[in-house]
Amino acid sequence: MNSMGTQEVLHHRGNCLVRRQRLRPGEATPWHRDPFERVSVVLSGDQLKVEFRDGAEPLSAKLAAGAVDWIEPSQRLHRAVNVGKTVFEEVVIFFLDRPDAVPQPEEGPLEQRGGL
Repeated sequence: MNSMGTQEVLHHRGNCLVRRQRLRPGEATPWHRDPFERVSVVLSGDQLKVEFRDGAEPLSAKLAAGAVDWIEPSQRLHRAVNVGKTVFEEVVIFFLDRPDAVPQPEEGPLEQRGGL
């Protein structure tokens, strides 16, 4: 299994949360959902693979520093894996529905049992 990267909250005020994420080559994010709109700014990295818990074909993304993307919400359980040769680093701005919302809820007992 891949080791996990690091995440650091840079700013959180009201419904806006800004977080930096780093994945070394071979590292992956935890399995999670993305229930909120967000903006991602790539600081470094060359390639990510997005794997889906439901077994669907993974998506590959070539990256470039400075790339900015608006990302729509998704309840589909997935994770990102750094399959590139360099550290992937991004800053993400999450637009939460309430100040105490979890920006990317991780897989929990219901998902492990197939409940969601």
